[in-house]
Amino acid sequence: MAAETPHAKTQRLDRWLWFARFFKSRTLAASVVSAGKVRVNAERVSKPSHSVKAGDVLTFPAAKQVRVIKVVELGARRGPAPEAQALYEDQAPPEQRKAANKPPKVAEREAGAGRPTKRERRQTTALKQGLD
Repeated sequence: MAAETPHAKTQRLDRWLWFARFFKSRTLAASVVSAGKVRVNAERVSKPSHSVKAGDVLTFPAAKQVRVIKVVELGARRGPAPEAQALYEDQAPPEQRKAANKPPKVAEREAGAGRPTKRERRQTTALKQGLD
């Protein structure tokens, strides 16, 4: 397998996704691509070896949201986060980015409600078991 130079014109899709730190391992990136969940320039891709180049637009699910990314340059290695962020430009609308950065909602109780009573716990348990 020939090593790709940083000045190459194309790069494997799974490798680029891993370099850009969208996935923790190249295997995870390859499995998402193989499942057909990645689009390159609005075309579904199912081969991890698909070539990407600067200017391509990638669409894929990541962290409970759909990412729309424009490839700015190809990577030479999986470097630190600032180096990885220089590889792409996020095309998602600002509202979607804000929503992704919000912490998940925590179950809230009314002020002063305190601990649930035994009856409320039984009702909660019955509800949870009914959903399984």
